[in-house]
Amino acid sequence: MVAVGSKCRTCKAPAIIDLPRHNAHFCAEHFLELCRRQVVKAIEKFDMLSKDDRVLVAVSGGKDSLAVWDMLIELGYQADGLYLGLGIGDYSDTSAVYARNFATERGLHLIEVSLRGEYGYDVPTAARATKRVPCSACGISKRHLFDSEALKGGYTVLVTGHNLDDEAAVLFGNTLRWDVEYLARQAPVLPARNGFPKKVKPLVRLTEREMAAWCIVRGIDYLVEECPMAVGNKHLAYKAALNEIERQSPGSKAAFYLNFLDNMAPLLTGITAAATDTLQQCNSCGAPTTGDMCAFCRLAEKAGAHEPVPVELVIGKGRKR
Repeated sequence: MVAVGSKCRTCKAPAIIDLPRHNAHFCAEHFLELCRRQVVKAIEKFDMLSKDDRVLVAVSGGKDSLAVWDMLIELGYQADGLYLGLGIGDYSDTSAVYARNFATERGLHLIEVSLRGEYGYDVPTAARATKRVPCSACGISKRHLFDSEALKGGYTVLVTGHNLDDEAAVLFGNTLRWDVEYLARQAPVLPARNGFPKKVKPLVRLTEREMAAWCIVRGIDYLVEECPMAVGNKHLAYKAALNEIERQSPGSKAAFYLNFLDNMAPLLTGITAAATDTLQQCNSCGAPTTGDMCAFCRLAEKAGAHEPVPVELVIGKGRKR
């Protein structure tokens, strides 16, 4: 992670990590301090959280969600976790163990929801039943359940572990297509509105590599493997392209995303407001939707009537887009 003999920029102690976009090396103590400072800066700049909020963190068992939960607790926020059992074979079973262990070791409250147990389907089955790529069925399920569990539990803010790499890759894809409606919704804060909870992303100023290093320094065990159903996902290709740009020009990802937030996002706010004015209640679950039935209920209805499909039969379908 760092060349032998490198010194921390702050205290000149031996460094554990080099951060080219900051043109600096850091020891463990000052690296953690940098991460905390970046999270606090994001929270304060975008008015994400207050100490009075009841916070629900969407937890996957991976580095980003566990790191953000750890940071928020350390910063003094009241934060519980939410784990969704998506039924993706051994991957889901293993990710659940990491999420439970993290919560148990720290005396934190973790809510668990099983798609198969509570809604009669899982992501592999939904992908086969709807003939959609797995990531689409997964995304619909997660977005709906994040919202519904936050509202049901009386939480005032839902936190996700989306980091700078994630947000830059999404922005890259939306910009390639000039998808104005999606660009208008790509903000680090989505206010509570029309039956949706407030949603925030405190890690937007930190990278995947920095979150992995946070977990290592803090002694957090996390699931390293990527979801087997994400193979071929365009999002991964966008990340790879941006990583190459970043390698040649450190700081490019941060400039691309953060300058979008400062210079372009304010011009798109009217589009977001207009879209939310057209929502009505789902006839089945009452969630906000543009039609008579929300996408989640349509998905659950179709997938619930389908015979369970093993994950092995669906892996790799993400290549077909």
